[in-house]
Amino acid sequence: MDILLNFIHSGAVGNFTFGNLIMLVVGCVFIWLAITKDYEPLLLVPIGFGVLVGNIPFSEGMNIGVYEGGSVLSILYQGVSQGFYPPLIFLGIGAMTDFSSMLSNPRLILLGAAAQAGIFITFFGSVLLGFSNEHAAAIGIIGGADGPTAIFLSSKLAPEYLGPIAIAAYSYMALVPVIQPPIIKLLTSREERLIRMKPSKPVSKRLKIIFPIVAFMVTAFIAPGSITLLGMMFFGNVLKESGVTERLANTARNALIDIVTILLGFTVGTSTDATRFLTPDSIKIFALGAGSFCVATACGIIFAKLMNVFCKDKINPIIGAAGVSAVPDSARVCQNVGAHEDPNNFLIMHAMAPNVAGVIGSAVAAGIFLSTFSG
Repeated sequence: MDILLNFIHSGAVGNFTFGNLIMLVVGCVFIWLAITKDYEPLLLVPIGFGVLVGNIPFSEGMNIGVYEGGSVLSILYQGVSQGFYPPLIFLGIGAMTDFSSMLSNPRLILLGAAAQAGIFITFFGSVLLGFSNEHAAAIGIIGGADGPTAIFLSSKLAPEYLGPIAIAAYSYMALVPVIQPPIIKLLTSREERLIRMKPSKPVSKRLKIIFPIVAFMVTAFIAPGSITLLGMMFFGNVLKESGVTERLANTARNALIDIVTILLGFTVGTSTDATRFLTPDSIKIFALGAGSFCVATACGIIFAKLMNVFCKDKINPIIGAAGVSAVPDSARVCQNVGAHEDPNNFLIMHAMAPNVAGVIGSAVAAGIFLSTFSG
């Protein structure tokens, strides 16, 4: 009987809490959204199942949990807590990114820059709510809808909030098709949504090779804190565009990024133990993250409308929403919203310009925060 009681006490039944039940439901909802709604399944399935693994309770000392040093999960989680999964993700992103749309119409870069206003607005809002400057900076990056960047910065400035920030960032990335369309329709008229933009101009191979090299040096001088992320991203792009390292580029954009995405998503999910995750600060982080993402989307749209006041060649303001870093989901959303008004209006290639500019912009913002508040 003593053995049976000890078994019950050390197992899930003896340690189960209502918080664990809530998180198990959240994990199931993530998996359901990924499978039935096709919301970022490559992210939500690993994260959702990780949430299930992380919320089956057990007694301390079994050396199996993500927060127990030496356990397998703890070792895998070091890629998140030490911040070396995000640069590998950026390497893969760079190897699959085509900057042609941005280079053929450079003015659209401004839309990606404008969308980063949500990051800085949320930073000040977080400070007003009582978060420290370091924590507020990590929370603000959620508005960029860039999970790897949010993880990288929070691992440096706010490790105690790494779980909530990572889950919030990836959740809003997955919910881009739900969040952005209402904001686009609220801020634009039907006439604006019907604007057709001129086809993109062709970009030379030489320019596509030179751009990542020059862009890295420029952004690194502006924000040295972004060297790790943007260095890997532009390096991956050079592998792709050079034409002589296709084998390396193919590995980076396929096998490598898939492996890292699995490990990152799963271990982030396992870090959401209810006792550490369900706190008042976590709720504030989710609320601030949602506000940041909405503000970033709105800033991109409003800036596009402002540019139309001065530009002869009008910009469809829908593509301003793509200024957040959720590549390529935001661009797809812009295409779908535009096609709903005019099925023959193809916006996706135009939207990819602010979309990839937003990736660079959020990494630069993270670099600015890291340079300002680290040490």
